[in-house]
Amino acid sequence: MIKITTRLMTVLIACLPLWAFAGPVDINTADAETISAELKGVGLAKAKAIVEYRKKHGPFKSPGDLSLVTGIGERTVEMNRANIRVDSAAKKK
Repeated sequence: MIKITTRLMTVLIACLPLWAFAGPVDINTADAETISAELKGVGLAKAKAIVEYRKKHGPFKSPGDLSLVTGIGERTVEMNRANIRVDSAAKKK
């Protein structure tokens, strides 16, 4: 029993850096690599689609606008809402 608990704790401790370093990202200024690293369920291909959408349509005004990008659904937005920032959109007005 102690070996199982020790192994479980080792795995959990090893995974902490993955949770600890995810953080807020401004989807109006971040590059695709940063977006894919910071948002759950967003790989590099989807992150590139976010950057391309932003270039074509201008800055996102709210986190929910991210669902306008093909391949990004409401579930992905909700899962990441706390880490999605659009601070730079307010500065451009």
